[in-house]
Amino acid sequence: MFSAATYAERRKTLCARLSERGEKGLVLLPGHSASPMNYTDNAYPFRQDSSFLYYFGHDHEGLTGVIDLDAEESWYFDKGFSMDDIIWSGALATPEELAARCGAEKYGAENTLEQMIADAQKKQRPIHILPIYRADTRMRLVHLLDCGVTEANTYISEPLIQEVVAMRSIKSIEEVMEIELALETSYAMYANALAATRPGASERQIASILHSTLALAGSTASFTPICTGRGQILHNHDYTHILHSGNMLLIDSGAESPNHYASDITRTFPVSGTFTDQQRDVYAIVLAAQEAAIAKCAPEIPFVDCHLTAATTIASGLRDLGLLKGAVEDIVDAGAHALFFPHGLGHMLGLDVHDMEGLGEDYVGYDETYKRSEQFGLRGLRLARKLQRGFVVTVEPGCYFIPALMEQWEAEGTCKDFINFETAKQFSEFGGIRIEDDVYISRDGHRILGQQIPKTIAGIEGRMHASSQRLCGC
Repeated sequence: MFSAATYAERRKTLCARLSERGEKGLVLLPGHSASPMNYTDNAYPFRQDSSFLYYFGHDHEGLTGVIDLDAEESWYFDKGFSMDDIIWSGALATPEELAARCGAEKYGAENTLEQMIADAQKKQRPIHILPIYRADTRMRLVHLLDCGVTEANTYISEPLIQEVVAMRSIKSIEEVMEIELALETSYAMYANALAATRPGASERQIASILHSTLALAGSTASFTPICTGRGQILHNHDYTHILHSGNMLLIDSGAESPNHYASDITRTFPVSGTFTDQQRDVYAIVLAAQEAAIAKCAPEIPFVDCHLTAATTIASGLRDLGLLKGAVEDIVDAGAHALFFPHGLGHMLGLDVHDMEGLGEDYVGYDETYKRSEQFGLRGLRLARKLQRGFVVTVEPGCYFIPALMEQWEAEGTCKDFINFETAKQFSEFGGIRIEDDVYISRDGHRILGQQIPKTIAGIEGRMHASSQRLCGC
């Protein structure tokens, strides 16, 4: 946890911001409960709700936080623990001690919480909650609010969503340090994966190295790692294939810091240790797109402009390879490049790997000025609005050759004036390339976070060649 003062200040700020908007009543922030896999005592690894973590910090089940906007005070509620809990899991600190650790003015047990909610409803005081994304949380709210399953949605507060997003979007120095800690683990994950990648290895072997590196670091994955020789499948979690010379391995993975801040890094490298000429050409295009997009990142720059910078770089490079034709500006305006770059450039990063998207993606990435596009590829952009100092974003362009999509576009004549489908067919076995880094938006520009993980062609080939020499004792 951070200091008690950190959580107290966050709650005080949220209270003040909502009060300035004329909001009254209670903010109700339920923590997570354990989620059983197949019976009650066999649960999935516990992960606390990120907004509860942000405002109250505690990382175990059975907790609820309440901020009283009228009294300007916060309550910490804990279900407590029984002797069975002590026998099986060990004793926790008392609710009084736990409340003090997060700076809550008051604390209570479950029956006190239930009475508080009932009293607020009797007095017609507003109760504000965030969007509900777990069924067990919904049922807990149904019980607390004494309402129907769908009626719980009527308590979702747009002002609360907007203010939580505004606060969580701007990362403090201590939050950035947490992301840097997660990135230290990411660095070790990629160093170990690069060293182990060679023809004859399996995707599962490399994935197991990622998981073991996480475990040895005392960390967990911020999302299920992608580790695939078939990079054209954007979120491929199937590790069943053997890697062969001529394949590329795409790894998209992340770690969590001790306080659950995420990292998110992608690298693509040749299984043999050396890129083929075709791979080299496409890789250079994607790297140039990433570097151009990162260079554009700065306060007050719309992230959609960074995306379009990457799209323009990819379109220009693919036109040089004969895959696209026409003026680059026209190619991008028509969305023809999205056949090869069908996703958005990146997303916010923080306590969630896609930070705050549980609160509603458009609240996080869009606003009154920047609305979601309907164009294929561009409509998948998770963040379009202007960057601000303190944002942490991922920048991850890619280039993919997806046979089914190419066949569909050719059959439908989609963007036929800009795409050389016959040339594209020569890349049908290519796969895909994605390169991703985590970027902090600073006062005057940006900073790439974390220790540099090889991503230039020379850097990747040099690292893999050195690893192979060590393995063979050369």
